[in-house]
Amino acid sequence: MSVRRPCVAGMFYPADPRRLRQEIEACFKHELGPGKLPGKPERPRSITAIVCPHAGYMYSGPVAAHGYLSLSEEEKADTFIVIGPNHTGYGTPVSMMGQGSWETPLGKVDVDSELAQLIFKASDVIDLDETAHIREHSVEVQLPFLQYLYGSDLEIIPICMGFQDLETSREVGRVLATSVKGRSVVIIASTDLNHQEPQESTNRKDGLVLEAIRGMDEEALQDVVHKHRISMCGYGPVSVAIAASKLLGADRAEVLSHHTSGDITGDLDAVVGYASARITRTVQ
Repeated sequence: MSVRRPCVAGMFYPADPRRLRQEIEACFKHELGPGKLPGKPERPRSITAIVCPHAGYMYSGPVAAHGYLSLSEEEKADTFIVIGPNHTGYGTPVSMMGQGSWETPLGKVDVDSELAQLIFKASDVIDLDETAHIREHSVEVQLPFLQYLYGSDLEIIPICMGFQDLETSREVGRVLATSVKGRSVVIIASTDLNHQEPQESTNRKDGLVLEAIRGMDEEALQDVVHKHRISMCGYGPVSVAIAASKLLGADRAEVLSHHTSGDITGDLDAVVGYASARITRTVQ
């Protein structure tokens, strides 16, 4: 079985395991983070999907921590489908690693090969392709947070989206929802929001995106991204998360945190927006 080695350890997050754990804990306790460390789960799982950023931890980690704290408060899923945008251009339009494992400084996480085969067989748009993942960071940066919460007791399905249009996103969402029924699964949509504009402009554009997420409307999300030229890199993964969640019975979306890189650095001239959100279904 193949092992996908980390490509941004030592850049986006520490390469040393001890320092990485300290960095993650600092994200949880940061003034822009949730302000506390994860505890034991207290509720049945209602979360079908979360949205998390994927920049360097010093910039987006406190925002991401809100999403992971929310996960930690509920029963653990067996498999996490982590969907990120394709920044590199390598690989097929929608690429899934179907077997093997991913390595981070915190150890290895296995791919749920059984579920990956179900997804592949049910889809005309998702290919089994590892090349898209070799240099792509958007899935990788989510894994240390998951490992911090659960250790090695989890499996993942990594998906990288080059095509992010509405039709493709809805089809991927349909395939995921069909394939995971009866299984304990959470979707993680990895995205940053508007890029490299002043704070005021980014907050305004990000607000349009967050409104569409709250409304659980993948078509509205895609419309505002294109109409307002919002440089959100992972609108496809978020569209997939919304579409799949609705098919899985989700009835609510909540934005947990929104900040920009400028809130960290103090440079408000060219910022990147980050948000965490969760999509949930009512648990009887």
